[in-house]
Order: sequence, then structure tokens, then C-alpha cells
Amino acid sequence: MVKINDLEIGDGRRFVLIAGPCVIENRDITFRTAEEIKKITSRLGIPYIFKSSYKKANRTSLNSFTGLPVEEAFAILKEVKEDFELPVLTDVHTEREIQKAAEVADVLQIPAFLCRQTELLIAAGKTGKAVNVKKGQFLAPEDMKFVVEKIESTGNNKILLTERGTTFGYHNLVVDMRGLEIMKETGYPVIMDATHAVQIPSAGGISGGQPRFIKTLAKAAAAVGIDGLFLEVHPDPSKALSDAGSQLPLNELEELLALIMKIDEIVKSEH
Repeated sequence: MVKINDLEIGDGRRFVLIAGPCVIENRDITFRTAEEIKKITSRLGIPYIFKSSYKKANRTSLNSFTGLPVEEAFAILKEVKEDFELPVLTDVHTEREIQKAAEVADVLQIPAFLCRQTELLIAAGKTGKAVNVKKGQFLAPEDMKFVVEKIESTGNNKILLTERGTTFGYHNLVVDMRGLEIMKETGYPVIMDATHAVQIPSAGGISGGQPRFIKTLAKAAAAVGIDGLFLEVHPDPSKALSDAGSQLPLNELEELLALIMKIDEIVKSEH
């Protein structure tokens, strides 16, 4: 089990939601999304961590939106954390970013493409913050034990592992649900990212997606048994500045979560 403030992940009783817009586009969208998701999760009794990247370093095209000025983005994240009293998660891409991000974020996220970067993992671990590692699209689930060992070497045991699909040929991802069980063998909480898993990487210079399968993958993962559900959520995905093809519309979130709760309760009542 990993404890983040007063929130417990992997307690075997309920799943945690990690959700928010892909990237901080502006204050209005960030606040509107955080406020609405908090209302929904409060009604449903689901523990909630707000997620948004303060910048996006791994864009397909040189012309893609990478984020606001760093100080502005961090200020918005800090406001969300304080105004809504929520733990927040954001990505880090290099060792030099980590200390600044750790001043605001409760969870540091290692992007999938960087999950084998030893120095990055160790630097994140040394902060003492929870570290969420996205499993690389190129990595077998059993190899995540080596990622875990790198972070554990710093004395940090606040580790989360997230499934987000595996490369299957060009421009396609698949989710092998066996991987959720395999990663559980590390002893750390396992999260399902049902939005990045529907991406179509590099579809004509930007990442596309098949968002109609978000709910399918979320339900399937809940049936396997997960400790958390990761969703990128936007008020209007068609206008999103990043991952427009794979975010869940905000107005569809509550219905999906209510269904996931029912599946989650059935699965966990068996243990």
C-alpha cells in the first residue's frame, strides 16, 4: 500500500482515480475540470488525485503545443492543490526538473518513454515523493521489477506502476490484461491508464486515438482488479491542445466511474 497525504492506494478496498487534462492549457480549463471531477468523486466516494502535465516534452511534431511557461504552469498546479485540497500528479522528464516539480506535486510521474532512465528514476526516488512509473510501450510487464529496484535503492517505497498499452506494429497499441497481474507481483499498486492505451501514436504528425474504447479498457481492467484508474479528462477533447484524440469528455466521467465502482466492488469482495 502507498500512502499519499491521507489517501491510501492499494488498500484492497477501493480504487483511486487519477484524472485531469493531459496538459495545463490555461487556468480556466484546469480549474473547471478539477472542480467538476472533485464534485463527482466526492459524490461517489472515490479517492481522487488531480493529474495534469506542466509541460509535454515528448510531442510528435516540432509545432505541437508543449505547455505554458513553466512558472505559470506550476503556479496553476499549486492553486489547484490548495484551492481544492487535492493531491496533484505531474510528469518529470529530466533530473534538473525534479526538485522544482517536487515542491508542488505529491506524485512525480515518469513518462513511459523514460521508464528505463536510471538517473531520472533515482532522482525522483530521492525526493521522497510518491513516484508513478508508466510502463514503457516497449517493455514487458515482468521487466518493471527492475524499474522498481532502481527507485527502492533510494529508500523510497512509494511506488505506483501504470499500464498504458504496448506497441503492436506501427501506429497501434494493445493492452495485455495479463500484464496487470504480472506487475502486481512487485508488491506495489497497479494503475490502469485507459486513455493513453487508446492512442494511435504519430498519426500524421500528431497522436490520434480511438476514444470509444476508453470505457471498454477501463471496465476490463477493473474486472482484472486494479488499485487505480488513470484517465485524461477534458471538457471538450476535440479542442484539447494535446492528446485530443484520446481524452475522455468530462460529461461522460461520472457514468463511467459509477460502473467501474460496481465492477470493482464485485472483484474485491471475492478476496
